[in-house]
Amino acid sequence: MRMVQAAAAALMFFPVLAGASEIKILSGNGGRVAVLEMSERFEKATGTKVNIDFAVNPQVRKRVLDGEAFDVAVLNPPVLDELIKAGKIKPDSRVVIGRIGIGVGIKQGAPRPDISTPAAFKKALLTAKKVAYPEEGASGIYFANLVKTLGIENEMKDRLMPMPGEYNVEVVADGAADMVVVVASRIYGVKGVEMIGLLPNELQTWIGFAAGVSTQAKDPETALKLAKTMGSKDAEAFLRQVGIEPFVE
Repeated sequence: MRMVQAAAAALMFFPVLAGASEIKILSGNGGRVAVLEMSERFEKATGTKVNIDFAVNPQVRKRVLDGEAFDVAVLNPPVLDELIKAGKIKPDSRVVIGRIGIGVGIKQGAPRPDISTPAAFKKALLTAKKVAYPEEGASGIYFANLVKTLGIENEMKDRLMPMPGEYNVEVVADGAADMVVVVASRIYGVKGVEMIGLLPNELQTWIGFAAGVSTQAKDPETALKLAKTMGSKDAEAFLRQVGIEPFVE
């Protein structure tokens, strides 16, 4: 009975669609867990196959500008807006998904450092042997500059581990790093890694996520429905579970 009710609820959330049997998403890494979950729900409810290719925002931007075929892009709003101006994304398809701050993750079960204040966070960094972060992308660039702002660039020089966007949280689970600093949604769902919190408000920055449909989408109607579900009111509960909060620009 519960399975029947769940299926009915899913069909109310995602109307059954006719048309394209496959949608391709190009997405930044920051919203990975949300994009995966919402795409899976859409796929199950509609029968539309959703293929997702993740990369850091600059790489996705280049691939789109170079002419790679796709149907939906999920990116930081400034990058998405640039692609709209370049004629790669339909202007009226832009859907704001939400925003998220920079978070800190550690190995599951390890002692939890205090990061509640700027001074505490600074101490936690200086105590860690290795701190991973994405070498490219908005959160990685921000963190690298934050280390300079905190005045510990020299002390952290041999402790920092700049990593590829698709593999920076996982090194904490593997034990190669004690801590990872990255957009918080990237930490959720990685086995063996625990999210301990966001950066203190005084040090925090917010990174947005937005979706848009390619001007060359095979089935723009289906692609737009998928994009809209990611930023819908019905999606808010799940998005909040992975640290993404809705916002108005």
